[in-house]
Amino acid sequence: MDTDAATLEIADETTFQGDRDQLRHVFENLFRNAIEHGGTDVTVRVGRVDEDTIYVEDDGSGIPAERRKEIFEPCHSSTSGGTGFGLTIVKRTVEAHGWTVSVTDGPEDGARFEFVMSQ
Repeated sequence: MDTDAATLEIADETTFQGDRDQLRHVFENLFRNAIEHGGTDVTVRVGRVDEDTIYVEDDGSGIPAERRKEIFEPCHSSTSGGTGFGLTIVKRTVEAHGWTVSVTDGPEDGARFEFVMSQ
């Protein structure tokens, strides 16, 4: 995918088990959304909260609290021409792995997606 001037930072190295192809789509969808909504010079950071939780956050414009539940719904898109399936795919894929996903504010006002990998 074309990342323009976007930056990817790996804050913590970690390993976890899952379907490589499916999880690649999860991260690609999050990276693409960060660029589409945060601009071509957005910084995306991936790291670990604890041994069971990882995060993907960006320094873009963030997601208003009142919209956070609906962003995972099919056909929901805040951009013209968007399909609205990217974050639905993210949620369904992580749930198929037995994980949960939530969204909150990042430390620099962007969006932060957290994935809890154990129940």
